[in-house]
Amino acid sequence: MKAEGIRCENDVKLGQILLEDTLVKGVKEQVDRQIEKSPLGVRRKLLSSSVRLSRSMSPEVHKMADHCIEKLGVDLPLELYAYASPQFNAACFKPEEGRLFVMFSSSLLESFDDNELMFVVGHEFGHHVYGHHDIPVGYILNGEQRPPASLALQLFAWTRYAEISADRAGAFCANDFEAVAHALFKLASGLTSNRIVRFNLKDFLKQLDEMQAFDEVPGQGAPMEDWFSTHPFSPLRVKALQMFQRSELMRPGGQSKAELEVSVQGMMGMMEPAYLEGHTDVANFMRQLFIAGAIAVANAREGISEEEKAVLKEFMGEGFSVEALNVDKLIDTLPKRIELVKAHASITQRMQVVHDLAVVARAEDKITDNELVVLYAIADGLDIPRSLISQLLHREHSLD
Repeated sequence: MKAEGIRCENDVKLGQILLEDTLVKGVKEQVDRQIEKSPLGVRRKLLSSSVRLSRSMSPEVHKMADHCIEKLGVDLPLELYAYASPQFNAACFKPEEGRLFVMFSSSLLESFDDNELMFVVGHEFGHHVYGHHDIPVGYILNGEQRPPASLALQLFAWTRYAEISADRAGAFCANDFEAVAHALFKLASGLTSNRIVRFNLKDFLKQLDEMQAFDEVPGQGAPMEDWFSTHPFSPLRVKALQMFQRSELMRPGGQSKAELEVSVQGMMGMMEPAYLEGHTDVANFMRQLFIAGAIAVANAREGISEEEKAVLKEFMGEGFSVEALNVDKLIDTLPKRIELVKAHASITQRMQVVHDLAVVARAEDKITDNELVVLYAIADGLDIPRSLISQLLHREHSLD
């Protein structure tokens, strides 16, 4: 089995759609021209801020890299680096000057077992092999020209599926599901010692089952605001990898790739705004709150501008018209709509609405204090931490 054969189907589909988008094309061309004219100096920065891991210094890590290079078909000379950090992290950079660079935090190298680290190495190589750096997510989301809300949500969705592909690449290299799951547990919890907390795969996956059953206990294992970031929530990643491990891609006679992709897409739907098209009572309550919330946020900036009207129409569909609404009356209904969603929707569903409102707000120019007050009021009413909004508005977006 070759690396391309295990890549997540939605990563491929959404990536192709994004690469055809006019704004994405324009930003990509601009970034490519900038790099061609003046390289970003990745190697220079790494040499000055971290330690290059030579083969003599770290033969085991290089042995893992060699294994992953062979399994995944990495096609460039490689340089590995370590930097001082208490956070577990690793990153693969867009190739520069014909070299591929991968960086690991010191705590990750010291705390992960061999097969756990093999998963991380394969994951980072996966981003390169699958061309994930071809879509400059950070430049698009943090650039001067804000992307339309629908494009921003597409980018968030694609990056999550890109992480699923990279996870598969890592699991393909490690070929040890227990080690892979343990690595993700460590990344989510920060725990490495068995002295106080013993990893239990069944209990870890049960956290996902409880999310799906709407009996969540948020914040256990990973911060609540991370559930709807550019990365899938860790139990989702483990469950997706468990499905992958049981598929024909990893063992003869397993679930077909087509069935695997359907299962993964259904599970990842927990992180998508399906309520905009849903027909259940809960979906309707969420949709009505989203409309009122979006109008309230837009109106907080001295009335709803033509640009904001266009954003809302794009988000809600051509049939949507702000002019047909009584804006003041709609905003007056906001407390009641918040109450209905809080009473009937799960925490993950409530978080989804807050997340999407923040994406819409961020799609315009710099968010104003008045808009932020409205977003915080909605989050407070839904018992959702304000940090979810702050994270989305201010964090850097990148694949790692």
